[in-house]
Amino acid sequence: MKLFPPPLLRGYRDFKSGRFASQRAAYRTLAEEGQSPKVLVIACCDSRAAPETIFSAAPGEIFVIRNVANLVPPYRPDGEYHATSAALEFAVQALKVQHILVLGHGRCGGVKAALQPDSAPLSPGDFIGRWMELLDPALTALDAAEPPVEPVERQTALERIAIRQSIENLRSFPCVSILERQGRLTLHGAWFDIADGDLWVFDRETERFRPFDD
Repeated sequence: MKLFPPPLLRGYRDFKSGRFASQRAAYRTLAEEGQSPKVLVIACCDSRAAPETIFSAAPGEIFVIRNVANLVPPYRPDGEYHATSAALEFAVQALKVQHILVLGHGRCGGVKAALQPDSAPLSPGDFIGRWMELLDPALTALDAAEPPVEPVERQTALERIAIRQSIENLRSFPCVSILERQGRLTLHGAWFDIADGDLWVFDRETERFRPFDD
């Protein structure tokens, strides 16, 4: 056990004696009956923006997909490996979630790298640069914005445009678009500010993000 990361061991001990002990019956039920979350959250793999923490989720409450910059690729059944698409398909078709939330966040490293394509890790990597090409349409929209976005605001603006783009890419999946038209599935967007903990929710009527008001 010496090679196992000590913070993980400490965290597990706290979990086993604390949360697991207090929710033992719930875990037992989940083990025996399976999961049935109503919400799918597509989030960034950034260690500072865990959706289970942000939403104080109970075990089995939300199904989570995490990737660099919380991106949803367009529907492309080309025989290759598509982890995000596969997990999305499972959540919609097998778990029958009723809501899908694309959750972005401030100070996203992936978005920052997309704004600075000549910097690492985009140049030397085998995968990250290709993945961030998914942001090209969002970058085009950012550059075409009127009035122009101030340089200091470009990253936040791109983080939010990328959320809207991912929502549109969700609709390219037949299993999503059909259920949305039938009123059986609802798509959402939100942006989390790491610095102050504020959550901004995408308003479909105004197509703008507004602060969540308790």
